[in-house]
Parts: sequence; structure tokens; C-alpha cells
Amino acid sequence: MAPSPRELSRQLREQTSDDLARRRWTVGLSFVGVGAGVIVGLYQMGILRRLPDLPSKYFDATRVDASDYAYKRMQTPDGLLMVASYAVTAILAGAGGRDRARENPALPIALAAKTVYDAGLAIKLGKEEWDENGALCGYCQAATVASIASVALAVPEAVKAVDHLLGGSNERRLSDVDQTMERDPGRRFAPDRMMEADGSHRPIAPRSRPRHAGAGQHGA
Repeated sequence: MAPSPRELSRQLREQTSDDLARRRWTVGLSFVGVGAGVIVGLYQMGILRRLPDLPSKYFDATRVDASDYAYKRMQTPDGLLMVASYAVTAILAGAGGRDRARENPALPIALAAKTVYDAGLAIKLGKEEWDENGALCGYCQAATVASIASVALAVPEAVKAVDHLLGGSNERRLSDVDQTMERDPGRRFAPDRMMEADGSHRPIAPRSRPRHAGAGQHGA
């Protein structure tokens, strides 16, 4: 059962667990991506005139983030798209209570899928960035590192969620069998019926008795 809003507030703010710790880190890393997108987006919208960058010939954010590469998707500066994407990741990490792998397993699975998507997309875009500009945006690459780390943080809770879903299916089948036994306990050991895996019973065909070789001789 999902926690009430009051209980959710208490769990997320005050309680501790391995899954909660990883989710908090994931939210923080998602905000690294959001922050990078905000800075790049401010430049791409003309609010900032240039971007401070790493002192390296391999990084040139001012040039990269003003290039065709940075404006070719959805008629939108890619920094703003980064903000939206990493905000969704943060929401998926924050949604649900402490035991959401059991209470709402879809959330951890969705978070793991989103972090894998983020990391794969960031690596792909980094390659495009380099191929088209011969340089990288340091802000974007910081987001890439955060995305890759988020995958490692999200997977353990997703594994628990999948285990719960699979285990829940087995528990439901066993529960159905137990209920059948309670309704008709005589069927458990009925010699003329066989219990199937789903709890149903089917008749067992009677065996024919073997004829002894000497049976005919006694009648002679």
C-alpha cells in the first residue's frame, strides 16, 4: 500500500535505507544535468554572452553550443531539452515511498530504464558533438558522467522490483492452491485424482490389471 502524503514526507526526509540513499544520489546527479542544461540554455538564448570553459583544446563550449549541432532538434536549443530530460529523471527517482520496489515496482524499473536511456543518449550526442565540431562541451560531458553513475545507482532497486513481481506471481499461484485445498481438503490425497500445478484436479485413468500367464491354465 502506498504511503500517505504525511508518511511519504517523513520517509523521504527522515528515514534511511540503501535504496533511499541511492535515490538521493540519483536526484543530485540529475540536478547536475539540469544545472548543465540551465547554463548552456542561458547562453543559447542570448542571456549569457559566453560560457566559461576548461583550459583545454578539447573543450570549447562557446563554439559547440552555438553550432548547428546544438539547435537541430525540435527547433529548440539542446540545453533546454537537457533541463526537461534530467528533470524527468529526478522525478522518477523521487517518486514513491521508501519501500516502492514492493509497493510500486513500476517506478524503480522506469527509473532504471530512464537512466540507461540518458547514458546512451549522452554518449551518442558526445560523439556527434566531437564529429561535427572537433571539440566538446564541458557542461554536457559533466552531465554524461552523471548519467553513467545514475545507471549504477538505479539498477539495484530495479532488480528488487523485478524480483518482487516474479515472486508475487509465484505467491499468488501458491495461494490459489492453498485456497483450493481449504475448500476441498479431501482432494489433497484423493487417489483417483491428480492435482495440477494451478490447483485444479484431473481424474487419473484406472490402470488395467495385468493378466498372468497361468490364468488360462487354471481354468483348463
